[in-house]
Amino acid sequence: QVQLVESGGGLVQAGDSLRLSCAASGRTFSSYVMGWFRQTPGKEREFVATISWSGGRTFYADSVKGRFTISRDNAKNTVYLQLNSLKPEDTAVYYCAAARYSGTYYYTRANDYNYWGQGTQVTVSS
Repeated sequence: QVQLVESGGGLVQAGDSLRLSCAASGRTFSSYVMGWFRQTPGKEREFVATISWSGGRTFYADSVKGRFTISRDNAKNTVYLQLNSLKPEDTAVYYCAAARYSGTYYYTRANDYNYWGQGTQVTVSS
């Protein structure tokens, strides 16, 4: 069982930066693929970024590539999402998720993830 707690969201202006953190419980954090998703009212949860268990491989949605960076610190059981050059369309609730490693470096589908955090709101004003 893994429990995930996100933090770091807030209200910022377009062009600003934020760093989201996701703290995980459990002693096997390093064996999980981690991902970030986001969701706005009335829309499906959208993939943002994912990182392999070792941190050596990452993958991003085209909409955030070059602006967002996912990273992890297995010693601290924490995964991060650095959000730069924020745009109003980045406004959403951001969720952290964990997937048991099953031979794939990373996952982009929400259904591949086993555990989810409660989400943190990011609001970008124009």
